[in-house]
Amino acid sequence: MAVELWRELGRFHRLASMLRTIAIYGGVLALAAVALQWVEYRMWARAHPQELYIGLIALAFMGLGVWVGARLFRTERPGGAFEPNTRAQASLGITEREFEVLKLLAAGRSNKEIARALVVSPNTVKTHIARLFEKLEAARRTEAILKARELGLIA
Repeated sequence: MAVELWRELGRFHRLASMLRTIAIYGGVLALAAVALQWVEYRMWARAHPQELYIGLIALAFMGLGVWVGARLFRTERPGGAFEPNTRAQASLGITEREFEVLKLLAAGRSNKEIARALVVSPNTVKTHIARLFEKLEAARRTEAILKARELGLIA
């Protein structure tokens, strides 16, 4: 038993030594590749400074545009979390089950996925969707979702 343990320990030591050697060679090769890329970049930067400056200015303006866009077009709603418009839901006569179907429609789910999520048959989902189309006066899913968002039923 001690002999087998000693052999296993020897194999482990050889494996560890081999992995250490591989890691050292890999690190040296990676540093060499980085050094060669740096030399190539410096030669390119000296040969094409105008393109480099134009690229840096373009990156700066792109970053500025993203920052301004994020500041101007925030989607935060005053008052915190989204509250569905229950008055509109009641006035249209949308049931709770149809409302659940509407939320899943807005999430981009297919009829089969909605049926699985609500544990009903796909035909029942089709019926709920048809009733939603009638109540929202829509002809397509996208139109129903748009009208529901305009009425404040879904976020």
